[in-house]
Amino acid sequence: MTLDVDPNPGAAPRSARVRAHARLELTMLLRNGEQLLLTVVLPLGLMLMLSLTEIIDVGGATRPDRLAIVVPSMFALAVLSTSFTALAIQTGFERRYGVLRRIGTTPLPRSDVLLGKSLAVLAIETVQVAALGGVGAALGWRPDLGGLLVAIPLLLLGSAALASLALLLAGVVRAEATLALANLAYLVLAGAGVVIPIGRAPDSLQPALEVLPSAALAESLRIATSSGDVSWTLVVTMIVWLAIAAAGVSRWFRWE
Repeated sequence: MTLDVDPNPGAAPRSARVRAHARLELTMLLRNGEQLLLTVVLPLGLMLMLSLTEIIDVGGATRPDRLAIVVPSMFALAVLSTSFTALAIQTGFERRYGVLRRIGTTPLPRSDVLLGKSLAVLAIETVQVAALGGVGAALGWRPDLGGLLVAIPLLLLGSAALASLALLLAGVVRAEATLALANLAYLVLAGAGVVIPIGRAPDSLQPALEVLPSAALAESLRIATSSGDVSWTLVVTMIVWLAIAAAGVSRWFRWE
């Protein structure tokens, strides 16, 4: 009997590499206390305040009516905070400190780096939506069951569009500017059709709000979970943003 001790070098299977990188990305996102506040505490706190009080008029005379508006709005806010703000800031500083350049020297292709980031974002958003939906249901939220199924592809589409915009911002702008712009955009977009429905805005502003990807996501989720319907105009809006941002990432994203 002979013992084969010949070396057998080689990269791990692609699926294993992507999973390992997704776990790394998820760990780095969860270690950031500021982002945890942004992605978990703030949407949950806003949902409780908006559904249990009338401090901010989001529409709806009763708690069930307010919940029908507020819960899907918080879904969209959670996606905005994770897919856009958190991802942009983390990627921007990874580029500044050379992390992306070092990852490029490993067997992990750049497409798989982005795939790993996407899987980490989706994992966090799944927990966010489940937690917000669970609390909403405990408060009395009763969505259209068919609309809940429709909401899944809407969330994925909105997340993809906002994540592409985040990568475009982080891949073009300096890290410090990315930090400032991502947080500023979060504040502006949250108030522009996400937390407060488009219909509550002045008539002159509503057409402008309807073309924002975050507002399109929030409004489409409100429609779907309330009636089970799909607003194809809002879906097309998100698709257009995804296509433009993805093309921009492919053309201008810098890894160093």
